[in-house]
Amino acid sequence: MRVLSVASEIYPLVKTGGLADVVGALPPALARRGVEMRTLIPGYPAVMARVEQGAVLRTYPSLLGVKARLVAATAGGLELIVLDAPELFDRPGGPYAGSDGSEHPDNWRRFAALSKAAADVAAGAAPAFQPDLVQAHDWQAAMAPAYMRYARTRLPTLVTIHNLAFQGHFPAAVFGALELPAEAWALDGVEYYGGVGFLKAGLQSASAISTVSPTYATEIATPAYGMGLEGLIAERADVLHGIVNGIDTQVWDPMRDPHLAAPFSARAKRGRDVNRAALEAHFGLEPGDGPILVVISRLAWQKGMDLLVEAADAIIGMGARVAVLGAGDGELEVRFKGLAARHPGRIGVTIGYDEPLAHLMQGGGDAIVIPSRFEPCGLTQLYGLRYGCVPVVARTGGLNDTVIDANPAALSAGVATGFQFAPIDTGGLISAVRRMMAAFGQRGVWTGLQRQGMKADVSWDASAGRYAALFSALLEAAGRNEA
Repeated sequence: MRVLSVASEIYPLVKTGGLADVVGALPPALARRGVEMRTLIPGYPAVMARVEQGAVLRTYPSLLGVKARLVAATAGGLELIVLDAPELFDRPGGPYAGSDGSEHPDNWRRFAALSKAAADVAAGAAPAFQPDLVQAHDWQAAMAPAYMRYARTRLPTLVTIHNLAFQGHFPAAVFGALELPAEAWALDGVEYYGGVGFLKAGLQSASAISTVSPTYATEIATPAYGMGLEGLIAERADVLHGIVNGIDTQVWDPMRDPHLAAPFSARAKRGRDVNRAALEAHFGLEPGDGPILVVISRLAWQKGMDLLVEAADAIIGMGARVAVLGAGDGELEVRFKGLAARHPGRIGVTIGYDEPLAHLMQGGGDAIVIPSRFEPCGLTQLYGLRYGCVPVVARTGGLNDTVIDANPAALSAGVATGFQFAPIDTGGLISAVRRMMAAFGQRGVWTGLQRQGMKADVSWDASAGRYAALFSALLEAAGRNEA
């Protein structure tokens, strides 16, 4: 089975968040299930600098108005098709925004071109790789099923939602430049609240929809989490699947992680003390016996970072210390810096993102705090489980699906792996941290939580099996429909 994966980022080449980790980890996990997956990604400078010499699969004199070509390439152990379109992607800044933080004004054209190229590959534009199925990730790739639909390309398609909050909604004026037929401008096409909805078009056109946890699949069909798309999601509930993410356990392995100060395992955790000391030194935290709570997050309302700011004084008052790594909302960045200034030696803050430091925080922190108001899946709690950094999480989305709350029954049964809280507010967070502090003070209880978490299967193995089964079902259904 051949699958074309289409995405705007992929680890280790270009990453802004968990999307890249998932897109990079799925191909090797699926290969073990007999699925050959090749990923179509934009030719950003970081990508073009890493790809090895490849074959040109197709040249475009004009792809939505710009010169482009499709290049087969390998990089980071991944098989890729790169959309090399310098006018669209060869520019400073990140994948979606310039160096000043402002979104690229032509993002609609950039990612429509990516989707149109995917539709062309699906239609046979690259004979060296003719896919049987197309998987499009998030709004940046979601127009691929729409282009395929209106080109009458009959391959099955899957749109995977990593975060429904980001939808790719653009003014109606761009429609004429998308090179879609007039019939596509319709309520059951690409039109969305008077403009063009990239994700909406994909959800409308795809053979099936998946999202990255079972709980989130249920949540997004409700007004509280549906972000305006709950009606469409509910209508398509019969083809909606929730498949929880996994992590790359080769990259995230506490026994072999080059970013740690010392290796460790569930049975031999002495190395955690070395990592803890290194973590204290990096963040300027006072050495002590109280737990270190780590936060590795986008600093945003969705992530509940304002709740953490409001709870910080109470948390420090309980005897904990806090280390924060993240960037995002400017006001939240200022508030976290203010906390560090008010509690020197108790709260340390690093603004930005640092992959090696994130590994050290998981390997040296005692607990990772994730107070998200909504969380499709989340990966940091999975890294925490793997590294014995006990998760303290809001009861939502994939956090609910992957962390077993340390309630009396779960503790008695020996299955608890962390702490959940609801309602998702400041009081709920403080209460969860108080429970965590009590458990931390009981060595046997705390060690049991760490060991149970480190035993959990957070790899891609089971989830890759579910994706492979879904792909097979879509191909079977497509065969029946054609017959």
